[in-house]
Amino acid sequence: MANQHVQNLTIESSQSSPSVIADWERGVIMMRGESYPENSFSLYEKILDWLASYLEASPRSLQLDLELNYLNTSSVRAMIELFDNLQTAAENGREVSVIWRYDARNPRAVELGKELGEDYTFPFTILAIDP
Repeated sequence: MANQHVQNLTIESSQSSPSVIADWERGVIMMRGESYPENSFSLYEKILDWLASYLEASPRSLQLDLELNYLNTSSVRAMIELFDNLQTAAENGREVSVIWRYDARNPRAVELGKELGEDYTFPFTILAIDP
């Protein structure tokens, strides 16, 4: 029964949405690019569903590895929902973490990472990427 959950999620990037790779075996969700899709709910619902399945079916740790150059307001709201789910998992004893990668030339990206990370108790690492 658990095998039905063992799946990876891959979403190709577009001009307005990030690439997403959710790797079940590695326990990693990677998102790269910009996030201002016309329908953020449609994009993030798939990621939230995958996350819920993973947290329910796998006892392993999970890392959210982000390199998002820009997020619109609805993407930020979706990201907060992802982080809230990670926080709940952490409070229930799950090892979870976030890596927030940002372009060193983009001060707004580091500010956003700091703002988002301050509300959570799980490890939230902010790393500059040199262009």
